[in-house]
Amino acid sequence: MKAGYKRVKRMTLFMRINHWVVAICMVAAVITGLYIGHPYYQTLIAEPAVDKYVMAWNRWVHLIAAIIFDVSSVVIAYLYFFSRFEKPILKVIPTPKNIKEFFAVFINLITFNRVKKFDSSHADSFNTVYFLIFHLLLAWMLFTGLQLYVQGLESGHSSIGDWWPAVLHLATDWTVGVTGGTYMDVRISHHMTMYFLIAWVMFHIYYQVWRNIYWQEGDIAIVFGGSKFVKEKE
Repeated sequence: MKAGYKRVKRMTLFMRINHWVVAICMVAAVITGLYIGHPYYQTLIAEPAVDKYVMAWNRWVHLIAAIIFDVSSVVIAYLYFFSRFEKPILKVIPTPKNIKEFFAVFINLITFNRVKKFDSSHADSFNTVYFLIFHLLLAWMLFTGLQLYVQGLESGHSSIGDWWPAVLHLATDWTVGVTGGTYMDVRISHHMTMYFLIAWVMFHIYYQVWRNIYWQEGDIAIVFGGSKFVKEKE
């Protein structure tokens, strides 16, 4: 460890595993989702008997990725309130302290680290709110995606019972009215939200590299080793 720095634990092993599982599933969901909306690649195997299953496999991968997102979202929602390591909800509540820290971090970003009046050793309000936006976008993707999925069960039946389509309709039919009143509105909203998520990821990566360069505290190593290094107060 470099002299004058101390190691600070920022992510548990579970948090790091969850981060990379979500990242991998998001890549899979984007690739397969774009194909489902507009097929843009074909299997290298030319036999028609195999080609006809390309869409089916894409839908299967897309669904599995969505299920993992579902499970991850439920876990993250629980940890927001009950984590014994760090409770993100405490950073997103608009208290005077959190609001002050949020704008302090934002000013630090737009002035390229010329003004830094906050403690960067912990999860700050700016980054926590930014991740909250991600989870809200992801939740919307999940609700609209499940609505599109249940549309395919036109008979009202499924292999695991009629209760499953009924539950999905109960949980997601409201998205039709919110988006405009038609299934196509849901589909467009689901598709457009994907681009917002991609933009979110692009800024997230940029900001982590930015912090690593300007703060020189090893922030980018958090998702690999769980820790960062901060300067000790003199």
